Amino acid sequence: MAYDRKEPYNDLPLLPPSPDVENDPYILRKLVSASRALAAMDGHVLRLPNPYMLVNTIALQEAKASTAIENIFTTEDELYKAVSDTVREERANVGTKEVLKYREALWEGHRRLQEDQTITQNLITGIFQQIKNTASGIRSPQAQIIIKQGQSEFRTGEVVYTPPRGEGVVERFLENLLEYLNDDEQYPADPLLKMCVAHYQFEAIHPFADGNGRTGRILNLLYLVNKGLLSKPVLYLSKYIIANKDEYYYNLSAITQRSAWKQWILYMLDAVEQTSLYTNRLIGETVQQMEATLAHGKKHIKWYNKDVNEALFSQPYSRMKTLANVLDRTSRTTLTKYMDELVRAKIVMPKKEGTEVYYINEDLIRILEG
Repeated sequence: MAYDRKEPYNDLPLLPPSPDVENDPYILRKLVSASRALAAMDGHVLRLPNPYMLVNTIALQEAKASTAIENIFTTEDELYKAVSDTVREERANVGTKEVLKYREALWEGHRRLQEDQTITQNLITGIFQQIKNTASGIRSPQAQIIIKQGQSEFRTGEVVYTPPRGEGVVERFLENLLEYLNDDEQYPADPLLKMCVAHYQFEAIHPFADGNGRTGRILNLLYLVNKGLLSKPVLYLSKYIIANKDEYYYNLSAITQRSAWKQWILYMLDAVEQTSLYTNRLIGETVQQMEATLAHGKKHIKWYNKDVNEALFSQPYSRMKTLANVLDRTSRTTLTKYMDELVRAKIVMPKKEGTEVYYINEDLIRILEG
C-alpha cells in the first residue's frame, strides 16, 4: 500500500532494516573511512592536556548549529556574552536560551549515561525535558501531531509527514528502537551504522510533541559515547547537516516513502567523516594558537601562565572574574591592571556594553567561525 503522508505512519517498519542494508559494499566502504576519521578525531581529543576546555567550546558550536536547524537563531555575540555571565544568561533572548538549554541537555545526558551505562527511555525523555524546559514526556496517543513545510519553504504549511499515533503505539516503537541500540548480540551491526539507522527511526517515531530533532541529535552523540566510539560527546554533526539541509530532509523522506536506506546511511556516514576531519582541524588550530599565545603571554606579562591561557581559550568572551577564579585574586584594582596588560599584549580585546566590559579572544573566534 502506498504511503499516505496525511495519515499516521503506524506501519513504520520495526528495526533492524533488511540485511541487504548492512551488507551493501558501498556502505561498508564508507563505514571504514568514517570509522577511521572518527577514531583519529577521538584520539586527538584524548591527547589534549585539558579535553573539557575545548569540548565545552565545541559543544557550544554544536548547540548553536543544532538549534539553527530548527530555525531557532541567535548571534555569536549574544551567545558568547551569555556564556560568560550567568546574569546575562538569565536575561538572554529566546534563541540564546534555547542554545544554552541544548548544551546543558547534552552534558546532563552524558552524566546520566555514565551512571546508567545504557540508552533508556528515561534518558531520552530527560534530554527532551531539559531542551524544552518541561515536565511532559511521550506525547499523548490522541495528539494530532503532523509535520508541515516550514514558513520559509516552498508550499508553506503543506503536510509532509504524520508520525505514528495511538494507544501504546509510540511506546512500542521506542521499545524496539532501544532494543536495537542496546542488544548487540541480537543486532550485531557496527555501532556507527546503528546510529545512522536509529536516527531515522527516532525522527520517524517522533515521540515528543516538539524538540525531536534536537533530542535525536544529542542521542546520536551519547550512543557513540556509550559504544566507545567517542570518549566525549564532541562531534559537530549539526554543522554538516546545516550545510546540506535539503539533502538531510530528502533522504529522511526517501526512507519513509521508498525504504531507500542506502543514500541516507551514506549521507550520515559522510557527515561523521567530514565532521571528524573538521573537528580534528579545529582542535589542531586551537592547540597551535594556544601554544603561540602562551609563549607570547609569558614573554610580555610576568604573571601569565598555562592556567590563565587555558581559561582565556575556554570560551570566546571572558570577564574580569575569569582571571579572579584562576589567579585567586579579589582586588578589583589588581584585576583591572591585569586585564589592561592582556589588552596591551593584544591577547584579548575589550568590548564595553553599558557598565560591563567583555574581553574577546579574537583568535579563538576566528578559528571557531572560520
